[in-house]
Amino acid sequence: MSFRRRKKKIPAKTPDELDQMERAGAIVGNALVAVKNAAKPGVSLLELNAVAESVIRDAGAIPTFLGYGGFPASICASRNDVVVHGIPTSDEVLEEGDYISIDCGATLNGWVGDSAWSFGIGKDGALQGDELPDDPESPAGGSLRSLDKATQDVLAAGIRAMVPGARLTDVSHALEIATRDAEKKYGVQLGIVDGYGGHGIGHEMHEDPYLANEGPAGRGPLIQEGSVLAIEPMLILGTYDTAVLDDDWTVITTDGTWSSHWEHTVAATADGPRILTPRPE
Repeated sequence: MSFRRRKKKIPAKTPDELDQMERAGAIVGNALVAVKNAAKPGVSLLELNAVAESVIRDAGAIPTFLGYGGFPASICASRNDVVVHGIPTSDEVLEEGDYISIDCGATLNGWVGDSAWSFGIGKDGALQGDELPDDPESPAGGSLRSLDKATQDVLAAGIRAMVPGARLTDVSHALEIATRDAEKKYGVQLGIVDGYGGHGIGHEMHEDPYLANEGPAGRGPLIQEGSVLAIEPMLILGTYDTAVLDDDWTVITTDGTWSSHWEHTVAATADGPRILTPRPE
């Protein structure tokens, strides 16, 4: 008698469940846009947190991050050399030339949306992509624009790999290859943050499996139609080493270099990857 090993699969959501997840994700998208619009020099990170929480609650949803594992806020606001899990406070105020990532989650009718993006702070407000200055005297070493665009490129590559029939690490490998391609394209050295990555998501924000942002292809559970992952590359200008501060949340780079974080919740469908955290234009 032979025993055939069953291939593990990432659990699938039904079309109706994906619609419900997208409704939660759209609230997150609206909150992120509202935070970006409010982000200007002189605004505190705690004020940005209040903006996001107001959008989420006004839509009838619950801020997923607030109280999650003891986290004290509704967004993670990670500025300059803070990679992820930055706690917004009234003491930390945006300045022209800053670069910040905002990570946000909302729970609606038991379903979670999770998304993040990064942007710079100009004298009149938020800047992304080609809007960012390419200042060789900046703390980012003149490469902030490249870092931002590279991380967006890497996220897009990960999303494209989210298709039925692929394996989990096919997405990881796509993220890694895209990072190395971006280094050549933009002429920067990029470190893939060690020990942090994406995840399954549904009724809980963090579900199995863990999605590494690098690694060999062809391993892990199968992605099937209806499988959902939060895909979130985190790149640093140079290093990949990080440390956690005494608050047990805030993750910083060990050498003070700046980082970028972009994330979407994505479903694999027969028609291709479906972004469940859409943002208004």
